[in-house]
Amino acid sequence: MTNGQVALNDRAVSEMPLPDLARLQEQIQQLQTQVEAMRSQMPDNRLAMVVFSGDLDRVLAAFVIASGAAASGMEVSMFFTFWGLTALRQKRQSAGKTLFQKLMGWMTPVGLRRLGVSKMNFGGIGAKMLRAMMKQQGVPQPEEMAQMARDLGVRIVACQMSMDVMGIRKEELIDGIEVGGVATFLGDATRSKATLFI
Repeated sequence: MTNGQVALNDRAVSEMPLPDLARLQEQIQQLQTQVEAMRSQMPDNRLAMVVFSGDLDRVLAAFVIASGAAASGMEVSMFFTFWGLTALRQKRQSAGKTLFQKLMGWMTPVGLRRLGVSKMNFGGIGAKMLRAMMKQQGVPQPEEMAQMARDLGVRIVACQMSMDVMGIRKEELIDGIEVGGVATFLGDATRSKATLFI
């Protein structure tokens, strides 16, 4: 727009009858209010994840995505529930648990190192092959990816309800893990640009 056009528009506005000018100003104010309301409803620069799977390849993908998002400046939260909790375990305890909780504890793996892959696991051979191929290609191991995510500030939350059902105690999890419920996840998800279920 040239200066002449600006001047013409200013002249047109100044020559506008007062009721029309007041109506125009009111419409502009309404538009500004609507824009501010829309801005307040826009999601934050965040990513929320539910990690439901206990498969090594899926948990690895979750940590890769989380690390990439955090490195690009996003706030990231990972909510581990049911089988996903096995990736966060560092030890197994049986004292004070019900029979079913003890059985569940012995039937499920402890930590990333014990997780199998979702396809062609063949009693753990598939997971060992995946790790060997990652090493050959210079790709960090799953444990390194998990630590990288934590170093980048990714929020890792263990589902309290799943822990109660499966008999997993906080002291069985790796250090520094937050415990929360579905409200914790929803609080993150409702403010996020993207929500993933893995």
